[in-house]
Amino acid sequence: MTTMPTVLFVVNCPKFFISHRLPIAKSLIEKGHDVHVAASGETLPVFQEMGIKFHHVSFSRKGKNPLNELRVIWQLFHLFRSLHPDLVHLITIKPYLYGGVAAKLARVPGVVSAVSGLGVVFISSGIKARLLRLVLYPLYRLAFSRKNQSVIFQNQDDANLLVEWGVVQPVKVKLIRGSGVNLSAYPFTTEPAGKTVVTFAARLLVDKGIREFIAASRMIHDRGIQAEFWVVGDVDEGNPASVTQLEMDSWRMLPNVKVLGFQSDIANLYQKSNIVCLPSYREGLPKSLVEAAACGRAVVTTDVPGCRDAIEPGVTGVIVPVRDAEALADAIQDLIENPVKRKTMGKAGRELAEKEFAIERVVDAHLQIYDELLTKEAEV
Repeated sequence: MTTMPTVLFVVNCPKFFISHRLPIAKSLIEKGHDVHVAASGETLPVFQEMGIKFHHVSFSRKGKNPLNELRVIWQLFHLFRSLHPDLVHLITIKPYLYGGVAAKLARVPGVVSAVSGLGVVFISSGIKARLLRLVLYPLYRLAFSRKNQSVIFQNQDDANLLVEWGVVQPVKVKLIRGSGVNLSAYPFTTEPAGKTVVTFAARLLVDKGIREFIAASRMIHDRGIQAEFWVVGDVDEGNPASVTQLEMDSWRMLPNVKVLGFQSDIANLYQKSNIVCLPSYREGLPKSLVEAAACGRAVVTTDVPGCRDAIEPGVTGVIVPVRDAEALADAIQDLIENPVKRKTMGKAGRELAEKEFAIERVVDAHLQIYDELLTKEAEV
């Protein structure tokens, strides 16, 4: 191991790295590591300010051209061979699949693969998804085959699925509950007075449960219950699971729905809310629910991997069956009509965030994994 180890993060989008992994990079720099980021798009000012070197990789959102996908693997292989990183940290599906293959071919000494969620391929039970899983099986096996490798999962269900599928060895599994939250940036505040505000903050994808959220808002209105439903997020045109602009615009006509679009200050948004709702179909461990807990807001979410791992059911929030708008509406109504219960859950949520989700705890867990890999003998 060199006196100044080189760590390369590979991620789809630079902004995602900033929002989910920057504190880890900061700690590595403070320890004397040479930190690089490879992603699609352009470098960001914060990288230059921190001394992080940026490398462009042409990840495609849709990825329907096999030649383009092979080109990405070649780009990563070439980058790994030229940079000679001591460790690569591959974040989200394409980076950990393509990067895992490239790291194997380039004989990168240490590999961390971060499975932050298994995506629509594992959510769907249709024949198309089953065939795609069959096609992807050898790619997954190869991507997770490096000897000196750790695979970070955010929930135990995802870990069990890939272990049982036969693509990840149990000894490589590491469990870290989410990407953490800066508790000082998401302070606990008392709820605002006035009409109850229920907030959905996520990309406007069908599998995030946005349609169930809108359906629940209609039911609440039809029941004569006073509440506002805030939709925070934008249409994601590059994602086939996204709702359309036309559909989003139609929600503006609903009497109790406010479409706020993308918002950068989520802490301020939650301070103005009473309940946070994410009726997703499956997650790794949703950052939005961790941030809601830190702010002291009761949560309504679904009984699926990732979502149920982000709360203590019945203590910090409520879980409902997935794709069930009526059950969602019932749970929201109960919290609207029982403010003492809601506020008690919010206080418990803050305690959970302090105990399990503090960013310092998450950073330390990553650094421990890095240290283990960097001190092991590299595979020859």
